[in-house]
Amino acid sequence: MPTDEQILKALEVVIDPELRKSIVELGMVRSIELADDGKVAVIVSLTTAGCPIRNHFETAVAEAVGVLDGVTGVSVSFDVLSDTEKGELQRKLGRGSLPEGALAQVSNVVCIGSGKGGVGKSTITANIAAALAAEGKRVGVLDADVWGYSIPRMFGVTGRPPVSPERKIVPLEAGGVKIMSIGFFVEEDAAVVWRGPMLHKALTQFLEDVEWGELDFLLVDLPPGTGDVSMTLAQLLPQAQFVIVTTPQQTAQKVARRSADMANKVNLEVAGVIENMAGFVTPDGERYQIFGEGGGQELADEIQVPLIAKVPLTMPLREGADAGVPLVVSDPDDPAAQAIRQAARGLIAIFPTELPMLQADLTADSASADGPEPVGMTLPMA
Repeated sequence: MPTDEQILKALEVVIDPELRKSIVELGMVRSIELADDGKVAVIVSLTTAGCPIRNHFETAVAEAVGVLDGVTGVSVSFDVLSDTEKGELQRKLGRGSLPEGALAQVSNVVCIGSGKGGVGKSTITANIAAALAAEGKRVGVLDADVWGYSIPRMFGVTGRPPVSPERKIVPLEAGGVKIMSIGFFVEEDAAVVWRGPMLHKALTQFLEDVEWGELDFLLVDLPPGTGDVSMTLAQLLPQAQFVIVTTPQQTAQKVARRSADMANKVNLEVAGVIENMAGFVTPDGERYQIFGEGGGQELADEIQVPLIAKVPLTMPLREGADAGVPLVVSDPDDPAAQAIRQAARGLIAIFPTELPMLQADLTADSASADGPEPVGMTLPMA
């Protein structure tokens, strides 16, 4: 029969998918009771009573404990952390608040950023989202470029998002992609003049009060540079990874390097680089390197990440953005669309497809009396 300590050790592989830490490390294991007949009862404390992944926790805990020698059955029940316990956990994690479960069913968060404006970051974001949806993935886009919001226009979607009976904002959809933007809540083309605290509050609401549901990918279109928005998202999304968009010329590449430095300072991993505007091909086949060449590969080599794609400059790519129809949908055979589809497939290859509920595969053969050892990649923590 296992001891309480061995059961607790086994539970270290069960991960909170939003906080990306073990439920043992987070202090979410309220109690463990082991009966003489080998049945184990575990109480897990949740951060919110309406947590949408209770069933996932129940399954993960049962699997982690059920493989231990002498265990004949596992029952899992739940309560909620007290306000004092929540406050202690917030201080431990260095967060102003705890997530309410809105992102608990989001497998992968990808922040798409650039060191400077004008490199086509939002166009790339919109088209990658559409390309991922075409690959059968469940995708959402958060337009975090509060001052230069353009994602609604690029998807041709307008209107005010509805509110669910649970008081959650329901994102609008276009082409199978869920979309949330400040552009839905202000007059068309109105300027947003906000300081840091207001930005932090708005982004927190877009992440935690939006009914994102089950997503394979949530793409976050960042504003240019390394200011308040990027730092806020680094705090709210410690599990996110960055994709940096740059153009080939040395000036843009050097500025984009600062985004990589920012990600490193806040302990976020850079997944790769996309080089946009990588040459222009005329209708008769002549190629011009309008913005130079090699900057994307040089940046990728410098920060030791893959160059995910080189997207050429084509007129249909710009026309699709203005018309509200991503190029990968309207003309998937266009050279730029093909490159973006390659980038989407690259992201699918880089990121896992399952929620990080367990750190290890749990099988009877690999189990021991001390419980399975955590394995796998180390996730960055803020």
